[in-house]
Amino acid sequence: MPNATKIQDRDELFKQTFEAKQRDFLRTLVTTEVVEEHRLAPCGQHSEPLDRLLLYFNRRPLSERYAILTVEPFKAYRMVALSGQRGVPPKEVDDKIYPSHIDAQHAVFLRNVQELLES
Repeated sequence: MPNATKIQDRDELFKQTFEAKQRDFLRTLVTTEVVEEHRLAPCGQHSEPLDRLLLYFNRRPLSERYAILTVEPFKAYRMVALSGQRGVPPKEVDDKIYPSHIDAQHAVFLRNVQELLES
């Protein structure tokens, strides 16, 4: 059974190396044009760079994702961080209230981009 442990460690090492290279590439896709494209149309068809970024953000584990909490329908929204554990409620990220769902979606995107650039 010692070989099974080595293989698992190599798998984890490969996964971490792959993810680091992927993040390096994705950082090159973050431009003012891509951010503006998302601000104008957070849903629907996107350019390839924006699509790649959104796919990466949506594939992350739940514990690393953000969501939008409706404070008052059609009037007030808030960004929350998901816990990734059943029964554990999401945590408030900040006190900012967004006037529309689209504004909240863009704020989540900007937060994800910021974390990508800092990683």
